[in-house]
Amino acid sequence: MSTPKIQLNDVHKAFGPKTVLDGITVDVPAGHSLVVIGGSGSGKSVLLKCILGLIRPDSGSIRIDGEEVVGLPQRERERVLRKFGMLFQGGALFDSLKVWQNVAFGLIQGQRMAHNAARDKAMEKLAAVGLGSDVAELWPAELSGGMQKRVALARAIASEPEIIFFDEPTTGLDPIMADVINDLIVNCVKQLGATTISITHDMHSARKIADRMAMLYKGRMIWVGQAADIDSSGNAYVDQFIHGRAEGPITMDLRR
Repeated sequence: MSTPKIQLNDVHKAFGPKTVLDGITVDVPAGHSLVVIGGSGSGKSVLLKCILGLIRPDSGSIRIDGEEVVGLPQRERERVLRKFGMLFQGGALFDSLKVWQNVAFGLIQGQRMAHNAARDKAMEKLAAVGLGSDVAELWPAELSGGMQKRVALARAIASEPEIIFFDEPTTGLDPIMADVINDLIVNCVKQLGATTISITHDMHSARKIADRMAMLYKGRMIWVGQAADIDSSGNAYVDQFIHGRAEGPITMDLRR
């Protein structure tokens, strides 16, 4: 049996009295796409940050390609992080850099690639997300929200990573542009053969990009399964969330 690309076992994380991750156990095989759904505050972003090493879990194991990464020294962690690409929720482009410089940022700063070679790679990745050379010399502020998200996707795939994280990839986009981004994600990931974890509230996006889905609720994975099976999960929490119903076991804390 092949080693999972990403493997979490009984991962816990609390901030003071608030438990955010409460015993997370999940495997992601190489080349697979896992989408984690759940409401705000359910622990999705903390989960990604723990895998990336930005936050250290209180207990539990996180393995990348079978290697334990919790507690790795900084130099070793940097080696592991070279396997990762990331599409941040807001795009997180650098306002002071032109589009191509944003895409090439990791290549130049992280891999010490020569500027000309990095620019050529950036142009290649911009073309992969449907943007031409005319866009490369623009500033992020000159782009629409959808174009900014495409540039952020080009940056995420620029180093041809083995693992890519997508943090709310369609937030703030109209339904048509969101579907364009979903298609680009699917195509780019397929071409790279990358393993991905995405977190999203957008069920249309989740259904389109996921092989498997997992739902986080109050720090626990309450359901994990094939994306095609989510409508017949038999889980009342999952059913309420995917259909966006106010009535059900998930309650919102509202001030009256």
